[in-house]
Amino acid sequence: MTADAKHDAATSALAGRSTTANTRASGRGPLGAGLVEIPPVPYRDPTDAVLRASDAHVPESRRFCAQCGESVGRSRDGNPGRTAGFCRTCGTSFSFEPQLRPSELVAGQYEVAGCIAHGGMGWIYLARDRNVSDRWVVLKGLLDAADADAMAAALAERRFLAEVEHPNIVKIFNFVQHEDSGYIVMEYVGGRSLKQILTDRRAAGRGESDPLPPAQAIAYMLEVLPALGYLHQLGLLFCDFKIDNVIQTQHSLKLIDLGGVCRLDDRSSAVFGTVGYQAPEIASAGPSIASDLFTVARTLAVLCLDFRSYQSTHRFTLPPAEDAPLLARHDSLYRFLLTGTARDPAHRFRSAEEMADQLYGVLREIVAEEEGHPAPGASSQFSGPPRGGHERPEWRALPHPQVEWALEVELREVSELIERGDWPAFEQALHELATADRREWHAQWYRGLAALAMARPGEALVSFATVYHLLPGELAPKLALGMACESEAQFDEAAGWYDVVSRTDPAFTAATFGLARCRLAAGDRTGALAAYDRVPDSSIAYVEAQAARIHTLATHTDIGNGAAEELVTSGAILASLPLGGEQRALLETRLLEAALGIVRQGATVEGGDERLLGYHLNERDLRFGVERSYRELARWAPRGTQRIRLVDRANQVRPRTWT
Repeated sequence: MTADAKHDAATSALAGRSTTANTRASGRGPLGAGLVEIPPVPYRDPTDAVLRASDAHVPESRRFCAQCGESVGRSRDGNPGRTAGFCRTCGTSFSFEPQLRPSELVAGQYEVAGCIAHGGMGWIYLARDRNVSDRWVVLKGLLDAADADAMAAALAERRFLAEVEHPNIVKIFNFVQHEDSGYIVMEYVGGRSLKQILTDRRAAGRGESDPLPPAQAIAYMLEVLPALGYLHQLGLLFCDFKIDNVIQTQHSLKLIDLGGVCRLDDRSSAVFGTVGYQAPEIASAGPSIASDLFTVARTLAVLCLDFRSYQSTHRFTLPPAEDAPLLARHDSLYRFLLTGTARDPAHRFRSAEEMADQLYGVLREIVAEEEGHPAPGASSQFSGPPRGGHERPEWRALPHPQVEWALEVELREVSELIERGDWPAFEQALHELATADRREWHAQWYRGLAALAMARPGEALVSFATVYHLLPGELAPKLALGMACESEAQFDEAAGWYDVVSRTDPAFTAATFGLARCRLAAGDRTGALAAYDRVPDSSIAYVEAQAARIHTLATHTDIGNGAAEELVTSGAILASLPLGGEQRALLETRLLEAALGIVRQGATVEGGDERLLGYHLNERDLRFGVERSYRELARWAPRGTQRIRLVDRANQVRPRTWT
């Protein structure tokens, strides 16, 4: 298979995810996932990256033996450490001095300009390719050995990297041997590494830690996850993903260091990684897709947290939420990081695509909260936003899981058994589903639905919390948690879940109505009214939301706070709504009754000529209005006893007249 064919095959699964994110942009560039404005990095002259001779040294704190990992080249008895010599522990030679000098010609083709950085495999150099239009390239040391045959074999083995072609991965041009060392020749990527961006922020803050805004950090990871997914599709692992190895150019990101890349089935080569990023199972089980994704979650944590202990106390763990205000504020981000860095690889995300899907959902929630506008988006795991009635939580209003055809029949059967209430058969079907579903979130989802259907909200909370942990970027589990909490009369907790869902995607009207109910249960009439206002006039639920809002105003009002003006405004809105006769008559009755109540308590309206549904706001006119609305309701009553009762109430409320 050619490199182009491999690229097409590897990116096909990720193309939909990337395109989805970018097509939701609101005039913003692709870097930022269509939701975040990322400051561009200005172009930098390549020669400005070359270190002065006095700066081309490796600090003693970063000198370690490449063979056994012991400290080397350290100061002793007041004398500075050697920059070259032999490890006192294993005898392996070391050198932290640049091996190539300015103007030196490597492999008869690449003229060295100087050192630009020092990495795990030695110095990295800037050079000009004298055979290809003097283009700038980077030379990265591959190994240092006197065995020419071993050198040639190693270079041949690494040539698979030349087949890697992805817009977010540095291009490998060549592999060359020069004297006793081998070098990867790759494209020069101008810009700043994520490490440099963090360092610059710290310098601007006079040494104080200044993590990236979470939305910006997430946008960076979303940009590079498709590149990692592409490598995985080719059967390759990156192994050493970290802030040093990602560079932001003017409008994109690039992975710049492929020196640690290995094949998925390679169990003999040395594994490269960095303390604080590397997964805990590397030493025993070796690298895997799960360990690569672990490094992504760790990198995200380093970018957006004040995470100074990431290479020591919390080498494999996260700080508790109470010690990290950002995690306490954005629970979905915290859950994402917990899943991404789970100690057991089987409990992490299964692919770069799945990780990106969930991270994009987390980003939408953060943008909706911090920028104050909705950030809706399609889900790859659940059906579209459900409609929910405004009166009570309803488990049937929850979204349905989207599954591969292999599970579709089983899920349909489980859903039908819940609907019928056939619980013994449901338990059997659920057991079979759990066996078929590797991460078991589908089984947990339906167990939660069944618990709600059986009026066991406490059990539902446990199941939906498990789904949320596995799918932290999805809105459906949060909506389900809101319903379970509300059913348990935990109104504050429920309101929190409903608020996140409704704020992120107002199309989830079940969350909006649930939020309003919980606000009313807490005595927060203003919050309930604000919740109903989240439903846009383009929504199919707009009329229902406005009707519920009018009902709330009419049944939760008092003489103060401009109540009369609110009722008049509600009457005007009601007149514009396409409501049926009985529903309209009921809302008119509630509004007129509320107005009559506050007028009898002495409420007045500025100007004195305001009308509610055509009636002046005085007791006599409003009594006529209430009377007529009761008679209208009587016309819609299904039974005679109801009609008689409504007519009696109409007679009782009508004003006294002499005729």
